[in-house]
Amino acid sequence: MLKLVLQGLRTRWVTLAGSFLALALGVGIIATTGLALAATFAGPDEAPERFAAAPVVVRGADQVRVRTSIGVRTQKLTDPRPVPAEVAERLAGLGRTAVDRTFPVSAGSGSGEAAGHPWAVAAATPYRLLSGRPPAASGEVVVAAGAGAVGDRIALTTPAGKGRWTVTGTVRPVSFERAVFFTGADAARLSPDIDAVVVHADPAKVRAAVGAGSGLDVLTGDDRRRADPDPDRDAEALVSVNALLGTAAGITTFVSVFVVASTFSFAVAQRRREFGLLRMAGATPGQVRRLVYAEAALVGALASAAGCRLGLSGAPRLASWMVRQGLAPAWFAIGDLNWPLHTAFWTGLAVALAGAVAAAHRAGRVRPAEALREAAVDSGTMPPVRVVLGAAVLLTGAVLVVLGLVQDPAGLLKRKTYTTQPMLLITGCALFAPVLVRPAIRLLAWLPARLPGATGLLVRENASAGLRRTAAVAAPVLVTVALAASLMGTKATIDAAKAAEARGQVTADFVAEDERAGVSEEFTDRARRLPGVRVSASRATSVTVLEEGTALIRSDARAVDPADFAAVSALPVVAGRFADLDDRSIVVNEEWETHEVGSRVRVRLGDGREVTLRVAAVLAVGTGDNGVYLTPRNAAGAPVDRVGIAVRAGADRQAVERGLRAAGRATGTEVLTREEWAAIPGPGGGSTRTGLLMILAIALVYTGITLANTQVMATADRVRDFTVLRLAGATEAQVLRLAGAEALAVVAVGAVLGAAVAALNLLGVRAALGRLDVPAVVVVPWEAVGLVVAVSAALAVVCAVLPARLALRTRAL
Repeated sequence: MLKLVLQGLRTRWVTLAGSFLALALGVGIIATTGLALAATFAGPDEAPERFAAAPVVVRGADQVRVRTSIGVRTQKLTDPRPVPAEVAERLAGLGRTAVDRTFPVSAGSGSGEAAGHPWAVAAATPYRLLSGRPPAASGEVVVAAGAGAVGDRIALTTPAGKGRWTVTGTVRPVSFERAVFFTGADAARLSPDIDAVVVHADPAKVRAAVGAGSGLDVLTGDDRRRADPDPDRDAEALVSVNALLGTAAGITTFVSVFVVASTFSFAVAQRRREFGLLRMAGATPGQVRRLVYAEAALVGALASAAGCRLGLSGAPRLASWMVRQGLAPAWFAIGDLNWPLHTAFWTGLAVALAGAVAAAHRAGRVRPAEALREAAVDSGTMPPVRVVLGAAVLLTGAVLVVLGLVQDPAGLLKRKTYTTQPMLLITGCALFAPVLVRPAIRLLAWLPARLPGATGLLVRENASAGLRRTAAVAAPVLVTVALAASLMGTKATIDAAKAAEARGQVTADFVAEDERAGVSEEFTDRARRLPGVRVSASRATSVTVLEEGTALIRSDARAVDPADFAAVSALPVVAGRFADLDDRSIVVNEEWETHEVGSRVRVRLGDGREVTLRVAAVLAVGTGDNGVYLTPRNAAGAPVDRVGIAVRAGADRQAVERGLRAAGRATGTEVLTREEWAAIPGPGGGSTRTGLLMILAIALVYTGITLANTQVMATADRVRDFTVLRLAGATEAQVLRLAGAEALAVVAVGAVLGAAVAALNLLGVRAALGRLDVPAVVVVPWEAVGLVVAVSAALAVVCAVLPARLALRTRAL
């Protein structure tokens, strides 16, 4: 048996080369994404950065902790409480202290955003003077080297507005922030709240002075990292990378498994006559099946080993690319792990064996005489198992879509759903490809078959007769086109719906927004003084609620004045009245477990305070951006980050715009029209698109390999057909044109079927948006689809014509 297997591999090496390459690439992709995914499971153990020289740091708690029946649940707070002045005074009695205040600073030179601090706290940080002296008088600052020189007068925008400051010294830059140091008096004037206190005293005495239940954290050792700027950035970055790689790994594994299984199945199906001869020579059905399994196992093992080697080389390059694209943190790197390689190897071997199961089983059941008499024309029928499997997959996909539309239409708009759910419809249609390609090819070739000449007629009949070949070429095109249109189209459709929803809900004529530093109070005051305007200043915050007794869920919230906010917005209220919002109430959306008007809900505010509020109004879910609304009193510590300005009827809009632009220039605030503000993409949009493009690039590479492999194998079986055409009078150029036209026709079949699957997915998204009463228009990614079809067509034609050209070198007789 082994000798027969090795001889068969040596004889059919051209046929098996494509299967080997496809499987090796598939295992390589699985290994690459697996190694990168494994690197996201744990970040590096990092020491405190900013307060590395501080023995004890006291600051407001940045997490809310709730004990439930299944353990303690935590959520991050958006607005940690400041340290009370009386607590800072008590701590000063224990030993030497330094008060820290942190506030946003923007350099007028365009050098970017920075953080302001009092100079007294610099001793507890890595900052050390490189030149000059510390700031001693009002109007003096110390900056990082490169942001200014000693004696320079630099323009800075602080919470108090624009001003010019004198540089008295420079410090060595650090990686985690850009700092500007002020005198203690200037820092207290610009930011009255105390963010942290550095204490040189025994931690136990510090905890006693702070007191239990104060809402303050006493940080020592590695816990001091909680006081670093954005301490959760590494964990959040890992979550984003994990989601991106998880999606990429899932989809590319699906594509690789499908393509490899299809390639192996087609390669085995071509050998039906060979199996018949083996049966005639006395081989039993079990021996035929074992022969196929042995070949698949040998090719699978060699290809999987090669794929693992590709993964070892590709994973570090993938990590470097993700860092360069800003998709992963700078420290992200591949660790020394072996289990992703084991997973990839055994997955590849299993796929190789699975791809040969159906065809080998069918070949083993055919009687010798039937195998020899079997016609070259495929019947188009499918095995009952494939029919049942395809119907089950299609039915499951349809049921999930219907259930989603009925029970949770908003869930269909989430990235995990719209990137994975289309796989069911794609798989189901691909399984039914042998049945679908014949009517599709006859429909597409109906007009060409009636044109003068025999090319159109031959294309239709050849493609219809060789259903296995046609289905094997059309299937990868179907998968790639469906993926491109479904994934890119769904994201574009949802983005367009969100923009339309924002335009419909925001009625302000102008918007000033700064999520990082906040909009300065001076700009808001200037805007309010303009004649003929209504101004609404709002704050971004959050609320946390315990649902079902175990789930601690945080929702984005916005603190607004109801009367002013009503003048610049039109929210989708489905129950209650937004005007009833006050300091003892809350506005929620329909996703909340408790969302009946008048009911009371216990929440934890952005600073950790626990309050019970009455539901004043309920909003529709929409695309997921309809959050929670509170009054400013329930958002202590949250700065104003958005100002909406509505021009009253009869007021001079141009004069208002000139006044707003002048106020913006004076305070360093950018003023946008409503259309400009709505067109700004949401956070994470660029990384999501980059991840989808990466997935489509992998799928397109697979399509190219499969097309090349299938066309080469199919051309080897069509030498007799080409000979008959030559004997019938066809020239070499006519035969080559026929091969190219047939390849184009089959690619068109795959593109049409893929477009049909994508249309079903996009219509499901459109129906979900309709159920949520969100205005939406389906956006078709014509560029992505066109690129996929064009590349597939070019590869199919080249890989059909070149082997045919080589085959035609043999004389017809």
